[in-house]
Amino acid sequence: MFTLWIFLIEIIVQFSISSSGKVPSIIVFGDSSVDTGNNNFIPTMARSNFKPYGRDFFNGNPTGRFSNGRIPPDFISEAFGLKPIVPAYLDPAYSISDFATGVCFASAGTGFDNATSNVADVIPLWKEVEYYKDYQIKLRAHVGEEKANKILSEALYLVSIGTNDFLENYYTLPERRCQFNSVQQYEDFLIVLAENFFRKIYDLGARKISLTALPPMGCLPLERAINVLHYHGCVEGYNDVALEFNAKMGRLVTKLNNDLYGFQLVDANAYDILLQIVTQPSSFGFEDARVGCCGTGRFEMGFFCDPQSPFTCKDANKYVFWDAFHPSEKTSQIVSNYLIEKYLSKFL
Repeated sequence: MFTLWIFLIEIIVQFSISSSGKVPSIIVFGDSSVDTGNNNFIPTMARSNFKPYGRDFFNGNPTGRFSNGRIPPDFISEAFGLKPIVPAYLDPAYSISDFATGVCFASAGTGFDNATSNVADVIPLWKEVEYYKDYQIKLRAHVGEEKANKILSEALYLVSIGTNDFLENYYTLPERRCQFNSVQQYEDFLIVLAENFFRKIYDLGARKISLTALPPMGCLPLERAINVLHYHGCVEGYNDVALEFNAKMGRLVTKLNNDLYGFQLVDANAYDILLQIVTQPSSFGFEDARVGCCGTGRFEMGFFCDPQSPFTCKDANKYVFWDAFHPSEKTSQIVSNYLIEKYLSKFL
């Protein structure tokens, strides 16, 4: 049933999109959930451009994606009739001719909060916007002012960010917890930052935007591994925060769509589908949702995902998660198909 469901969804998506062609490019902002390799080219430990990452990617190449293969921007780009991968803006192997149909500014480890990007010395969100401005200059020089403006206004922008603000910053370091008396106050702080970001890229020409905020972050293998007192179950407190923050994001989406003329911001919430996959893995063809494929699957990610580990699984398709923090390629494909069918069909 799972295989049939995926097959039918892909047929519907491909048929609908192939008959339209309204989206000329995919443009990506965010964190490791959508970073296609920008961190390879900055001095940070938050990298994945080494094996076993990428072992199921084309030619088995580790690209800097925190996955065994492709990630959501790649699947969404291909589904919209564009290229099967979205290149990282900082990758010198690509040029503006490649970026004209898709470009990624995302950086693993970043967040809405600048303090979050400082944790692993990655690209802050404001810098991603600066790269976007630079990209616009190059695009206009490449295709001309009129065509560039059309690409920028008709492109689908994917924004996936927020988890690191909580798990790598607020709940890990003391600075923000001292500054904000409650996690709810920190959430409100992030909402202000998010609104400023969306208004900024609106002013720069973005009109069609998909926003994916927090997953059920208490169910990530790393969080379950340290949840000893509750027998390594999901950390429900973190999941509650994710639901609360996502609800606030939903209200922000409504506000911005009302305030900004021609703005089409979609709340592409992946929380429910991810929680369903984690709690009912066999329904989606998985065998394990508690640990990742890499190493023991409990703590390993980034450089701790050792290519020599004898514990790394043989078949990542059996696992919901690739490492202790990131989904496997198969999970990313299921989630991407779900988001396209449920939320992004308005752009067909």
